[in-house]
Amino acid sequence: MPRSKKALRLPTLEEVAAQAGVSRATVSRVVNGVGTVDPALAEKVRAAIARVGYSPNLAARALMTNRTDLVALVAHEPDTRVFSDPFFAGIVRGVSQELRRAKLRMVLMMIQSPEDLDQFNAYLRAGHVDGVLLISEHGSNPISSHAEEAGLPIVMGGRPFDSSDITFVDNDNRGGAELAAARLVSLGRQRIATIAGPLDMSAGVDRLEGFRRGLGDRFDETLVEHGDFTLKGGADAARRLLDRHPDVDGIFVASDLMALGVLPVLREAGLRVPEDVAVVGFDDIELATYADPPLTTVRQHTRDQGRLMVRTLLALLGRELPTEDERLVDGTQSLVNPVELVVRQSG
Repeated sequence: MPRSKKALRLPTLEEVAAQAGVSRATVSRVVNGVGTVDPALAEKVRAAIARVGYSPNLAARALMTNRTDLVALVAHEPDTRVFSDPFFAGIVRGVSQELRRAKLRMVLMMIQSPEDLDQFNAYLRAGHVDGVLLISEHGSNPISSHAEEAGLPIVMGGRPFDSSDITFVDNDNRGGAELAAARLVSLGRQRIATIAGPLDMSAGVDRLEGFRRGLGDRFDETLVEHGDFTLKGGADAARRLLDRHPDVDGIFVASDLMALGVLPVLREAGLRVPEDVAVVGFDDIELATYADPPLTTVRQHTRDQGRLMVRTLLALLGRELPTEDERLVDGTQSLVNPVELVVRQSG
């Protein structure tokens, strides 16, 4: 019979206390983030923790502190979209970077079916997380209310679709679309169209409204097509637009991914960019610089948006912020980040 392996013995609080020359209670206060320990003594305890390799029992600590130190980042999208769209990558980078600084962990959840939503509700109500960061909510099936019903603080990445008072961190979608419209007008374009985003998302609504506002009396409702913020969605919308209006000479595309789908469709139609049709995107993803031609676009700072979402949530939780930020006055106000136009060869 094979010999059983000896169970791995984990270091204890008592061993840390002996190493640091302090009481077990002092070690426990340092481990659980209680701010009543002298800073020099706390540093001595942390050094002892590192020497003995102590790791706290997270389940036990959650019972003691009523905190899990876990935050849910929830995307109301299929996993194929989340892992292929650079927007989500930027948000995740910013969120994970700031959570690390705050010594918190993240669980990524993607909701795309009623079953996913049921599991999401059960997870929240079981008390597994301290708060929720929500991105890409669709107005036709909002999920933010479920987090509110569970009694958890929530911060949205983007303006809520309805008039709810949920705290959010957004980019200036309307202002950015105005910049795009003004750029196309400044180039002397006469038949300026847009491939807008979905109207069940606040970013889609706001970018269309900003474009409308930027064109003013020159806005033509018949020159509006809609996509779904994907490559294929942009290509399909471009074909529909050209079928109806082959004489367009300027297009604002409400996301760079859609714009990357538009460019080859224009080439297939025998149209040169920017000589025949100027194109302006929105996002300034890395691929925009490698487009043919390189894409003029509106730059939004998605990693900063993710970081600010975490800082705002920490403020709502009453937790100490990793760094000071002048934009966070009391932690309850919503934030809108500025954007800027990046001019390249497409328009």
